[in-house]
Amino acid sequence: MVTQALLDRPALFDLGLICATRGAMAALDSDPERAAALLARHVRGEGGDLCAEDRLLNTEAINLGGRRVMSVYKQIEGETVWIITEADRSVTTILTPEEY
Repeated sequence: MVTQALLDRPALFDLGLICATRGAMAALDSDPERAAALLARHVRGEGGDLCAEDRLLNTEAINLGGRRVMSVYKQIEGETVWIITEADRSVTTILTPEEY
């Protein structure tokens, strides 16, 4: 769930064109509000279920540019959803690991 405190923080990078795969939409129960909530977390640097090394890589990508930004969100139903913003910030894709 997106809290007001999270929404009060500024976006840290551009998302570009936003795309979602069929698998991701199925994992999110085809609910645009769930997808929007995860995008809000992603663009504000809240990477979800990332390991410490990937969090550091995201911080570098956000601060220095030139690298993709990735978030991992494990859903209650057991599905995992990834959000990847390309290094040039032209496209952000919501997908499942199996679709990568």
